[in-house]
Amino acid sequence: MKHTTLLLAFVSLLAASASAQCRTFTKKNCLPLLEDYIQNDNYNSAVLIPGDEAELDLTFLAGTNYRVAVCAHPVLGEVAFDVVDDQDIRIWSNSDGSDHLDFSVENAQRLRFRVQVPETDAAILHEGCVSILIGSKD
Repeated sequence: MKHTTLLLAFVSLLAASASAQCRTFTKKNCLPLLEDYIQNDNYNSAVLIPGDEAELDLTFLAGTNYRVAVCAHPVLGEVAFDVVDDQDIRIWSNSDGSDHLDFSVENAQRLRFRVQVPETDAAILHEGCVSILIGSKD
């Protein structure tokens, strides 16, 4: 029983450490991507490995200018970033290498952001932080 408790405590400590490292990475490397946009209060980050995918659904209000930026640790390579509407139709992709999207909507709209970390043939898979930042301005 003691070994199980110790193992669970160690795993919890590792997860908390990874989350703290991701938050530090985001503050240091990703926040500048928002430039003069005001960051919302949400923290949308995950620690991913090659081949992982993540999705985030967000609602955007009419009359506001938004910037959504995706920032990934360089060890992950070129992360793909798509925006799809509520009918799963892709309306934007970072296939041009862009790390952010500036837009506004005419009516309140829910959008899904998909992030895909490229696969690798490396023998050792490195994990890295991927953050989706949302900023707004009127």
